[in-house]
Amino acid sequence: MAGFLSTLKRVYLSVYNWTVFVGWFQVLYFALKTLSESGHTAVYDAVEKPLQLAQTAAVLEILHGLVGLVRSPVSATLPQIGSRLFVTWGILWSFPEIRTHILVSSLVISWSLTEIIRYSFFGMKEALGFAPSWLLWLRYSTFLLLYPTGITSEIGLIYLGLPYIKASDKYCIRMPNKWNFSFDYFYTSILVLGIYAPGSPHMYTYMLGQRKKALAKSKTA
Repeated sequence: MAGFLSTLKRVYLSVYNWTVFVGWFQVLYFALKTLSESGHTAVYDAVEKPLQLAQTAAVLEILHGLVGLVRSPVSATLPQIGSRLFVTWGILWSFPEIRTHILVSSLVISWSLTEIIRYSFFGMKEALGFAPSWLLWLRYSTFLLLYPTGITSEIGLIYLGLPYIKASDKYCIRMPNKWNFSFDYFYTSILVLGIYAPGSPHMYTYMLGQRKKALAKSKTA
């Protein structure tokens, strides 16, 4: 029974990883094609659906960590996925005014390259039991550049969205109401920006530690 469950787990994770890999590959393909043909102002419209599907699918990774399907700590997975979902749905989808900015292109390319490498790495490990050394190196090295460009793009887009968030009053709950509760999306977005200050260096340091462990382990294998 244990062997069957182990096989089922590997099959599920393999299918999940390769499915999301295809989604991110579409995002990168459409982004690069649109950049070369129409320019950065058209990138968001070209990648919107696959971007939303691929990024939202990452919610399952939180569940995977909670139930023990993977060893990744939820404390590291949750803030990264949460911030990306906030940018995907709470900023880009909610406020069309910023979709034509060039930061959308840098965001999409940074995210998609990172995830294509990551999901192919884990997809191979689940399907074959191993991943080639070059892919291991890419998995734990490309973030050195792509994490800063991705984070900078996220912060920039949230900042650019602030005037439109404030003017629209979208997602705000004003008093008085029957719940006796108020919520201001503008100040929540500022709070999210504030979290990036301590959160980004912490995540980068965490990933540097993971890189050191993974590459050292591969040398002794």
